[in-house]
Amino acid sequence: MIGSIVRGGAAGAAGATVLNAVTYADMAWRGRPAGEAPAQVVDEIARDLGPVPGTGSSRDNRLSGLGALAGIAVGCGTGAAVALARSAGVRMPWWLGGVVTGALAMVAADLPLARLGVSDPASWAAKDWVSDVVHLLYGLVTHGLVSAAERRPCRV
Repeated sequence: MIGSIVRGGAAGAAGATVLNAVTYADMAWRGRPAGEAPAQVVDEIARDLGPVPGTGSSRDNRLSGLGALAGIAVGCGTGAAVALARSAGVRMPWWLGGVVTGALAMVAADLPLARLGVSDPASWAAKDWVSDVVHLLYGLVTHGLVSAAERRPCRV
C-alpha cells in the first residue's frame, strides 16, 4: 500500500509538472498574468488556521507561493488516490482513466474555489473552462504513469 501511495504521488507530481508547464506556456503565449485564485484559496484557509505573515507584496508573494505548493499537493494527492484505487482493482482503459483522473483533479482544484467563495465555476465563461481543461493533460500523464509503474513495480 505504501508503495502505491509513493508511486501515485510521484506520478501526480509528474502530472502537475506537465500541467504547470502548459499553464506557464499559455501565460507566455498570451501574455497573461498568473491566476490569483490559488493564493485566494490559501488566504481563505489561513483565516481559520492563523495569519500568513507579512504585509503588502511580501505577504502576497507568500500567498502566491503557498497557492502553488497547494496545487502540487493536490496533484500528488490525486495521484496517490488514483494509485490506491488501481491497487484495489479499479482498472480503466488509458484514455478513460486519464479523463477520470483529470476530472478528479479538476474537482479537487475547483471545489475549494466554490466552497470558499473565491470563484463560482457555474458563472465561468467557455474560455475559463477551456483553460481548466488542461487538467485532462494532468490526468493522462498521471494515470499513464500509475498504470506503467504497476506493470514494472519498484521496491519502496
